[in-house]
Amino acid sequence: MSQEWSFVLLVSLALTVCTSLAAPVENSVQLDPKIVKEIRSYQDVADKIIDYSLNGPGQNQSYDRLAVFTDTFGSRIAGSRNLENAIDYMLQQLEKDGLDNVHGEVANVTHWVRNTEFARLIDPRDYEIAISGLGLSVGSPKDGILADAMVVKSFDELDKRSAEVPGKIVIYNQDYVSYEVTVDYRVVGASKAAAYGAVATLIRSIAPFSIHSVHTGHQHYTPGVTQIPTACITEEDAEMFERMDRRGTRMRIHLYMGAENLNKTKSRNTVAEVSGSVHPEQVVLVSGHLDSWDVGQGAMDDGGGAFISWQALTIVKRLGLKPKRTLRLVMWSDEEA
Repeated sequence: MSQEWSFVLLVSLALTVCTSLAAPVENSVQLDPKIVKEIRSYQDVADKIIDYSLNGPGQNQSYDRLAVFTDTFGSRIAGSRNLENAIDYMLQQLEKDGLDNVHGEVANVTHWVRNTEFARLIDPRDYEIAISGLGLSVGSPKDGILADAMVVKSFDELDKRSAEVPGKIVIYNQDYVSYEVTVDYRVVGASKAAAYGAVATLIRSIAPFSIHSVHTGHQHYTPGVTQIPTACITEEDAEMFERMDRRGTRMRIHLYMGAENLNKTKSRNTVAEVSGSVHPEQVVLVSGHLDSWDVGQGAMDDGGGAFISWQALTIVKRLGLKPKRTLRLVMWSDEEA
């Protein structure tokens, strides 16, 4: 679905909801008829927005803008030169778009660098393991980590087998329930295993399916617990390791991660507005984040959200609409960390 369709559907849904709220429904909260009347008075404006987006200059505009942006700058991890170049570009584009109060808002951001990383199964056979180090992970010693591995399906199993953990690389092969539930293994899995003496963790990528792909993301170290290297592996490899573990096969893995956590550095949030005509001090905020992980171009996470938000201001400006309240766009930096 194009970005313009997403915006149009949002407008249409709002109108539909407002219309339905005008009709009495048992146990529903009713809007004041005056508010309903005011909302309905914007039907012509909504029609103009829809026509501009589907048939006018706005057709595919945010998609085309995003394609140019991601093709030009690629990944934009916080602390990188790429992100700063991308912010400079966006400030120029927002100025060219005729928006108000365009500026960069200073923000202190994390500065994590992946560097070289690899993992290799040594026993029972030689096999290169696809990995993606997790954000803010510490690096391994310069010679890497060579250790036996064990597999657990859950935190409960980790607790039950805690006596086996010291000195091992713990591999999580958790079942995928939903992102919100399953992501806990990525976020706190390293610290939970480290508390029992693990030397590193490899975590099944948080996704409902796989084509031998790895997914990076944020992880968090528990204060007071030893920080150990942590990375995601493919679902296919996690399943293979579990089969080996259940058969009692010894698995020995060499893991190297050159990750570094550098000092925080200054970056900027990117801001633009359409000033309000009646209550300029009241702000309606639309936003997305401009930074991305280093292993992709961040087109969906969150280029799409950021550029749809920009498109909302563009449409209002191009159609000469005068919002009563200030419409503010913020493209955040450092969301991923």
